[in-house]
Amino acid sequence: MTAVEALVEEQIVYQRPESLLEVPTHYCPGCTHGIAHRIVAEVLDELGVRERTIGVSPVGCSVLAYKYFNMDGAEAAHGRAPAMATGIKRVMPDHVVFTYQGDGDLAAIGIGEIIHTATRGENITTIFINNAIYGMTGGQMAPTTLPGQRTTSSVTGRDVETTGFPIRMAEMLAGMTGSAYVVRRSLHNVKEINRAKQAVRVAFQAQLAGLGFSMVELLSSCPTNWGMSAPEAMKWIEDNMVPYYPLGDYKVADAVQPLLKRK
Repeated sequence: MTAVEALVEEQIVYQRPESLLEVPTHYCPGCTHGIAHRIVAEVLDELGVRERTIGVSPVGCSVLAYKYFNMDGAEAAHGRAPAMATGIKRVMPDHVVFTYQGDGDLAAIGIGEIIHTATRGENITTIFINNAIYGMTGGQMAPTTLPGQRTTSSVTGRDVETTGFPIRMAEMLAGMTGSAYVVRRSLHNVKEINRAKQAVRVAFQAQLAGLGFSMVELLSSCPTNWGMSAPEAMKWIEDNMVPYYPLGDYKVADAVQPLLKRK
């Protein structure tokens, strides 16, 4: 290595993780799926488990996740990613298996799958993207859409008297005995992104230690379907989503506690 090459190498502070492929994005401008992809990829690289990791993505904006991750992947039917991940993990317990799901998938058609996966304590990790709307199919109301929030199927705002209240998935799954680690983070600013990455790391470490089901819920933006600019969408998360979906740790099993102290 020449002196110039050594200097250039020393100056590299940010580069594409090995667990991400070098491909153009199809996500809308300001969408935080890309941020979520990156922190998952960075954690898998840092843990050195990329070559034995399998990601499972279902229907929704996450359906093309396997085209971004540089690892084995599988596509499940709508809402069925936890069932597929369960089968994969049971057949290959030495592999790291995770699902990458949106709220229109996990909290709607797939709610039964995720509840029973957590109840059984399946040793998989779920990355749950909550942007309070159906993103891929045209911006309809989702189970996580906020009271009064306008969507293409609730044009005057969500009416809780007729449609019920938004489902708080982290709080629900934290009540399952088989859950080892269930937390909610956000991607609306740098501080919270850093906290989100730390949580994703702990979730995968919990799986590696065989502690049971883990889920990291990430509050995310959907500027296109929200009808906002990217900066406005980030502010909307802070002002509207965080109050209804408080950030925090909802289930940290005793066996997970030592993982929180690791860097």
